[in-house]
Amino acid sequence: MLHTIENKYLKVSVSEVGAEPHSIVAGGVERLWEADPAVWGKHAPLLFPLIGRMRDGYYELDGQPVAAQKHGFCRDRHFDVVAEEPARVVFRTADDEGTQAGYPFAFELQVEFALQGATLVKTHRVTNCGTRPLPFEVGGHEAYALLGEDWQLDFAGIEGISCYGMNPDGALTLPQWQLPLPGGTLRQTPEELSIDTFVMENVPGGSVTLQQGRGAKVTVDLGDFPYLGVWTMAGVGAARYLCVEPWSALPDGTFIPRELAEKPGVRTLQPGKTCALAYRMTFA
Repeated sequence: MLHTIENKYLKVSVSEVGAEPHSIVAGGVERLWEADPAVWGKHAPLLFPLIGRMRDGYYELDGQPVAAQKHGFCRDRHFDVVAEEPARVVFRTADDEGTQAGYPFAFELQVEFALQGATLVKTHRVTNCGTRPLPFEVGGHEAYALLGEDWQLDFAGIEGISCYGMNPDGALTLPQWQLPLPGGTLRQTPEELSIDTFVMENVPGGSVTLQQGRGAKVTVDLGDFPYLGVWTMAGVGAARYLCVEPWSALPDGTFIPRELAEKPGVRTLQPGKTCALAYRMTFA
C-alpha cells in the first residue's frame, strides 16, 4: 500500500514495504527512477541495519561470525504507519524472530517523510529496546531519473574528491584515489571509470546537486550522514538513473575490522536511547 503526502511543490508516495518512496513528483515531473525490473527493480531502498555487503558474507559480534545479507533486511520488510498528515507520514518497524538470526538486537526504527516547501526531509529514528549496546548503520539509496542524457552531478567549489577503491567482491580498498571534478562537476558514471560505486566521505559543503536534464535538479543535503555513495546499474548502456546515497557508515572493506561496532561510522546506542539521523532533498 502506498501513502501519499503533498503540498503545492511536491507529491510523494511511499510504500509500506521497506518504507520506500515509489514516486516524487515536482513541477508535474516524476523525479524518481521507474524501477524497471529489466534494469534495476528498486526506486529508493532503505539500508538498515547494514550498508553494502559484508566481506565474505558476515560480520563479527563479540568475536563470533554472524551471517548478514547485503544492505540489511529493512528494504523488503513491511512497515506500519504510525502517523499520517497531509505533508508528513511516519513508518515503523521493530525486531522480531525473523530479524534475530542476522541481527540479534532489540530495536525500533521509525522513518519519517516530511515536506517543507520544495524539500523532502527524511528522518530515521533508531531506538535501542534491549539491554545491551546497539550498533547500527543506516542509509538512503534514492535513484533519481536522469530525464535524458544531459545530466551532471555538481560539487560546490572543488576540482576533485577522494574516493575509496573497490575490489571485484564489492569490498572497499585502499589507497583512496582522486576523482577529478572539472569545474566542480561530474558527468561520468562509476562504470565509465571502471568502478562499481563512488564512495566518498566528508563531502565539502555537505551537499551535492544532481542536474537531471530538462532543467530539473535535486540538491541532497547530507545532514547527519558523513558518507556518500554514487551508483547506477552497470552494463545497461546509457544511464537512466543515478543513485545519490547518504550513508551513516562505510560499507565493508578489506581494511575494516570484522567486529560490527568497530566499523567506521557505526553508531552505538545505549539501552533505552534513541538516535535521529536526517537528510534533505530539495527539488527545483
